[in-house]
Amino acid sequence: MSAVHAPARRVRWFNYLAYGSNDVLGAGSMAVTSTWILLFYTSFCGLSASQATIIFGVARVLDAIASPTIGYFSDRIGGTALARRFGKRRIFILAAIPLMPSFALMWVAGQGFYYYLVTYVLFELVYALEIIPYETLASEMATDYSTKAKLAGSRILCGQMAAIAAAFVPGWLIGRLGPDSPNTYLYLGAIFSALFMLTAGSLYLLSWERARPPGLEEPDGQARQRGLADAFYTLYHNLLSTMRVRSFRLHLGMYLGGYLSQDIYNATFTYFVIFALAGSVSTVSSLVGVTFTVQLVAVGLAILLTLRLSPAATYRLAALSFAVGVALLVGMYLAGLKVTSPLFWLPILFAGLGRGALNYIPWATYNYMADVDEIVTGRRRDGAFAGVMTFVRKLSQAVAVMLVGQVMEAAGFVSKASVQHPAAIAAITLLLSVGTLALLAFGIIVSLRFRLNPQTHAILVGEVERLRQNPAAEPSSQSAKDLVEDLSGWRFEQLWGRNSVARA
Repeated sequence: MSAVHAPARRVRWFNYLAYGSNDVLGAGSMAVTSTWILLFYTSFCGLSASQATIIFGVARVLDAIASPTIGYFSDRIGGTALARRFGKRRIFILAAIPLMPSFALMWVAGQGFYYYLVTYVLFELVYALEIIPYETLASEMATDYSTKAKLAGSRILCGQMAAIAAAFVPGWLIGRLGPDSPNTYLYLGAIFSALFMLTAGSLYLLSWERARPPGLEEPDGQARQRGLADAFYTLYHNLLSTMRVRSFRLHLGMYLGGYLSQDIYNATFTYFVIFALAGSVSTVSSLVGVTFTVQLVAVGLAILLTLRLSPAATYRLAALSFAVGVALLVGMYLAGLKVTSPLFWLPILFAGLGRGALNYIPWATYNYMADVDEIVTGRRRDGAFAGVMTFVRKLSQAVAVMLVGQVMEAAGFVSKASVQHPAAIAAITLLLSVGTLALLAFGIIVSLRFRLNPQTHAILVGEVERLRQNPAAEPSSQSAKDLVEDLSGWRFEQLWGRNSVARA
């Protein structure tokens, strides 16, 4: 029976909630680290900005091995006894739950460089162990565009609520512990560790994996018969081959434009408020909290606009809104306005509206990438795409933080100093403005070529079903042929496994 028409369980409200709440780990941990980790390292741990960037760089090198490996094996262990009992995706989630308190260990002040290196890398590996299989579950639990869009929406809505907590909780803790207490961040880490365990457990209990038609995945026995070197060669060849799917390349371009711009903004915003606008950590907490609150509203608007217009059109509106917010923020600073001015809520509003939609759209479109790949290869490779997405996400955040740290140090930034040199402040301002706006422009340009939407996805699924029934089938129409070729980047006669990607 086809995957499209296989009997499917109904996704109920509590399934949506359990699936979405797991982004407390995804978006929540990213919000905490992107907003506070560099400040924590340089203000409470005695690390230089350069040392902090080394930590992020080492973690990314190791993640280049871990993330794709997890994705690869989650695609191929379906025939094992453990996978049949616990699920080939969900078994990884179950294994990660007892390891999630490692997040709190990152926030112990007064330790040495190697302590922070080991604890940061450890949590990044735990994060990959859980989040990569999680990212395949939308396509495991549902096949239709609408349900997948709702799953993505629930994920981003819950992630935005976690991000709000990541912003406001430090301010609440500072009010009780004082502005100079490093325990603020330790308690923050402990609170989020508990939330990670709770939501991951709920996800495991209230999610499922649907049966696949024979032939869509490589038998795990065949995978075991290959040597280790061959397995790793195939692993990375498969991951690189995801880039040969045109829609996925465009998707990644939009994803990087939207997320990397936010990473640079997040990494510089804290320093911008404290040193350029003479604010405090409490001020940062309030402004970031309001931004994330507006983002929560923006996600709801983005869900409606994406279904009514298209993901690409909604993306462009969101990027423009974020760009207006950044331009207004820097413009008010250059005009000499104080951070206490009520006018500063205006750029926060524009930025929040844009950022919320930019957070939703890439994850909404991601859920359909394996569908495009299926018409190319004739197989399902959800895990491979999840591995690439997780690696690119963490790589982009690390690149942003490393770039900010290196530029700040080169401009004369001094750790633990209450006042910074004007050159360091100028560098922070340039990163916040030029860096963010350039990446948004890149994402907008890429979005002009992205054609996946509810209507085109329905045509794609129809062609997949026709080829599944008859691999030699001709396209249903010339317009369907042109569309599928545009989405896949391959000629129609090369689809359904008749290409070098599928033969690997």
